[in-house]
Amino acid sequence: MRKKLHEKISQFRDAEIIKEKGLYPYFRAIDSGQDTEVIIDGQRVLMFGSNSYLGLTSHPKIKEASKKAIDKYGTGCAGSRFLNGTLDIHVELENRLARFVGKDAALLFSTGFQVNLGVLSCITGRNDYLIIDEYDHASIIDGCRLSFSKLIKYAHNDMQDLQRKMSMLPEEAVKVIVVDGIFSMEGDIVKLPEIVEIADQFGASIFVDDAHSLGVIGENGSGTASHFGLTDRVDMITGTFSKSLASLGGFIAADQELIEYLKHRARSLMFSASMPPGMVASVLAALDIIETEPEHVEKLWSNTNYAMKLLLEEGFDLGPTESPIIPIYIRDNDKTFLVTKHLQHDGIFVNPVVSPAVPSDSSLLRFSLMATHTFEQIEEAVDKLVKAFKAAGVETIKERI
Repeated sequence: MRKKLHEKISQFRDAEIIKEKGLYPYFRAIDSGQDTEVIIDGQRVLMFGSNSYLGLTSHPKIKEASKKAIDKYGTGCAGSRFLNGTLDIHVELENRLARFVGKDAALLFSTGFQVNLGVLSCITGRNDYLIIDEYDHASIIDGCRLSFSKLIKYAHNDMQDLQRKMSMLPEEAVKVIVVDGIFSMEGDIVKLPEIVEIADQFGASIFVDDAHSLGVIGENGSGTASHFGLTDRVDMITGTFSKSLASLGGFIAADQELIEYLKHRARSLMFSASMPPGMVASVLAALDIIETEPEHVEKLWSNTNYAMKLLLEEGFDLGPTESPIIPIYIRDNDKTFLVTKHLQHDGIFVNPVVSPAVPSDSSLLRFSLMATHTFEQIEEAVDKLVKAFKAAGVETIKERI
């Protein structure tokens, strides 16, 4: 007799349906480093789908630092931070990160996803509230689901809706507003000044996930709170190392008391192996570069502004983006896959984002910039985007007018 689990899993055909149409765009194997140009199936492809915003993943100083750390410490720690997995360089990085984002202390986790799982699942209790933006990252949503607290969602960046929902909550309850600094698909920045005012009004704490903000906005790329001059008004700042910081892992920065609590309550820290030494050394080297070479952030924004200018001139629908994450809306799942296929064939890598990741009428191409892109590469990508839209029968805003 066939087991019930097998019957359930066999009903999943989403990926198979896309493959049957010849449009499957996921798990594309890259045969080279994560640079502005990559090799896929022997073909040169321009990479506009990476989160390496500063283009540091192949930086020689970072690679050398990682190699030296492996020579000294080996390839792994064989245990959790809580037990045998704390190295002196873990502590060094925590101190550096706390200074970088302007907080008293920091705590490392093995991934950014684990930060949000571990922290959000344990900082509030059964009679408390976690209030999130409806477009917050999946790791925030999953961390809230693991909590015993009540979850409240408000409309994306809608401060009136946030105000209304906060006003309905019990005054005596613990309340934490949890937001992305830069939203990972839409590319817009959280309305932090307004959130600070609302949080003060209702006695709420603020948690900002700076996964896509570090290395992008704020003084020396130190994130959203710095960008708005509100570091002292934000209680918790989290981030990941897999984007601008050219490595793997994550952290939370806050006051010393909260960090001490998390060391003994965050299960994804206590029961997961700690960051490998090579990864820790990579982040330390990346911080050195970011703090001493501001030209990387400056070039990222130069590239972003240039790409935005060209895309808008061609009539693409970009939504409210304010960052190097540029959503190019197609608003049709199949056509989004088709445009992606044409671009891949023409040597341009972008990420299709379709439902259920976004609403079905908001499917898009996630076009992201790196500091190491050249203007010539951006021009080539935009020209090929125009060509791919026409081949797929997708009209731009300019063509619809």
